Amino acid sequence: MKAFLLTLLAQLCLASLVPENEKDPEYWRQQAQETLRDALRLQHLNQNVAKNLILFLGDGMGVSTVTAARILKGQLQNRKGEESLLEMDKFPYVALAKTYNTNAQVPDSAGTATAYLCGVKANEGTVGVSAGVTRDRCNTTKGQEVTSILRWAKDEGKAVGIVTTTRVTHATPSAAYAHSANRDWYSDGEMPPDALEGGCRDIARQLVENIPDIEVILGGGRKYMFPKNASDVEYPQEEKHRGTRLDRRDLVQAWHDTKPPGKVAKYVWHRRDLLALNLSRVDFLLGLFEPGDMVYELDRNNETDPSLTEMVAVAIRMLQKNPRGFFLLVEGGRIDHGHHEGKAKQALHEAVELDRAIGLAARLTSPQDTLSVVTADHSHVFTFGGYTPRGNPIFGLAPMQSDVDRKPFTSILYGNGPGYKIVGGERENVSAVDFAHANYQAQSAVPLRQETHGGEDVAVFARGPMAHLLHGVHEQNYIPHAMAYAACIGPNRAHCNAAGRAAAASPLLLPFLTLLLLLC
Repeated sequence: MKAFLLTLLAQLCLASLVPENEKDPEYWRQQAQETLRDALRLQHLNQNVAKNLILFLGDGMGVSTVTAARILKGQLQNRKGEESLLEMDKFPYVALAKTYNTNAQVPDSAGTATAYLCGVKANEGTVGVSAGVTRDRCNTTKGQEVTSILRWAKDEGKAVGIVTTTRVTHATPSAAYAHSANRDWYSDGEMPPDALEGGCRDIARQLVENIPDIEVILGGGRKYMFPKNASDVEYPQEEKHRGTRLDRRDLVQAWHDTKPPGKVAKYVWHRRDLLALNLSRVDFLLGLFEPGDMVYELDRNNETDPSLTEMVAVAIRMLQKNPRGFFLLVEGGRIDHGHHEGKAKQALHEAVELDRAIGLAARLTSPQDTLSVVTADHSHVFTFGGYTPRGNPIFGLAPMQSDVDRKPFTSILYGNGPGYKIVGGERENVSAVDFAHANYQAQSAVPLRQETHGGEDVAVFARGPMAHLLHGVHEQNYIPHAMAYAACIGPNRAHCNAAGRAAAASPLLLPFLTLLLLLC
């Protein structure tokens, strides 16, 4: 009798999880027909020239992270979550990118950044150079430099910008402007003597010198711009935040000095000053809001540090002043850091914030002239499962206990990482800890101080002119070539004159031209 009552109670609970409208088959049929109509409209391809290009990069944002972030977004809106739509979900074209580095099955963020920004696959740990460069070997760099889509856009007279939640010298942004045999050479203080003696330059210096006319640079990384032991403006008492430069240079001043006479260059380190700028009177903007990476969105001081969405709003408004258009790289870089630390709640809130920035950018631009692409550099060994019921809190427990150790477990788990914990010779009982805390480290199968990347393909979402070029399964280095083709920048531009575009469209027009000739 007791078993019968429990079964009946379980069935009643499961029934209540289903929204009333979803019980009607007509709901699903109508939804499918609406999706079909949208798909049919896509047969009319947008073959405009892309005036503007925006590349949104979720560092470490694998498919499981995208799905979990979608559920979190819905639950933050007091919904069940699974039926929600991320802004990137609304993009009509989706592809998969193969992320391996030339020397690594499971990649790092430097080699992948070189692929999706420079169009060339590279070795792990290197940025802006070909696979002919060996990590740490300064003397292999010369002649192996490769340029990025940011450079291609700048060479065509477009405005360009970089926005990131990491330090602006980190792997993803640095591939846009630097060429380095080691992604960690943020300043000369991180470089070995042989690299300095060999003439290699640190990444912060390259940020100032290689492409001095980048209009917008926003993120973290102040300490790499100032002399060693120089006190930080925001944290003057904290030694770990002091300047790192051995050459004693002030690169913020050097950044100012590279600007042409008559142009206005503004440096800010506080959210208040960023949002107070009269952008119509600013030609170049450098904003460095933390000594290192920016603070997680959940922990952010919203008085001193801008959100990613706020930085993107400023960047787009700055770049839109150029009548020839712009290229903007936007990185949600701390998704990756949250996963490495086993802190899924931090990682997923970072992903939701990136999606918020994508939505803001969509409102400030038009898909008629702006190609927007959302992708990731790599995945993580992050998963969620356990037969959770509809609407289960994404950071909650699975509705079952292990049938081996008879302990509960969270839906979210990692394949490896710092969440591996043994208490009294057994797996930790998660019901005894605050697993909903922002810094809770989800359990992992293998103990590691830092969780690792995953090697599976990542999604590529695209909307705007020539977005249909991103389809199927691609090598990751294809992405900037497709974007450059859409914008008529870079080396492949034979199609860019009117005759070329007409020729490209001719297969679609041929039946109509034939009919016209017959009628005549």
